[in-house]
Amino acid sequence: MKILIHGKNLELTGALKEYTEAKIEKATHHYKDIVKEADIHLSIEKNPRVSFQTAEVTIFANGTVIRAEEKTENLYSSIDLVSNKLCRKLRKYKERTNKTIHNKQFKNKDSLPIESMESNFLDKAFFKEGIEASLPEPSIKNKYFEMTPISSDEARKQLDLIDHDFYVFRNKKNNDLQVIYKRNHGGYGLIQSK
Repeated sequence: MKILIHGKNLELTGALKEYTEAKIEKATHHYKDIVKEADIHLSIEKNPRVSFQTAEVTIFANGTVIRAEEKTENLYSSIDLVSNKLCRKLRKYKERTNKTIHNKQFKNKDSLPIESMESNFLDKAFFKEGIEASLPEPSIKNKYFEMTPISSDEARKQLDLIDHDFYVFRNKKNNDLQVIYKRNHGGYGLIQSK
């Protein structure tokens, strides 16, 4: 597994890097077959009145992005909490994936064995080739992802895994871009173009 560690407003010491790598490797130990890359951002707030120290981890697993973030007053406890959260999310993702594969195989008795089905889920490149990333304005962060069409139910599951309030996806039915979001009073909303 490839691990990338970035620091903001702090010096990444060898001890901090080793501790972070050990915690993330421990959290992903049982999921080595699906986890390909971990992108870790550690940061400390500049404002002295706000003493948050943040650990944010993004995992790329078989074409799925799984994200976890924790803020505490101590960076090491943020790393501990985010690794625990990540382990729970990976377990949930793997159980959901195994349940889906099992249900498909159960419905179609002439289907392929699970080993050959897993070979169909090989990683695709997350970033489109030929697009060069450039430095944006300080307040804008650009990301480029290949958007394979998925159903709105799959998009809802992705939204639960990434820890954001919304998720942009390309709908499988009509190939339109849509946004699914978490509503303040519970449930989900879907934004569609006319």
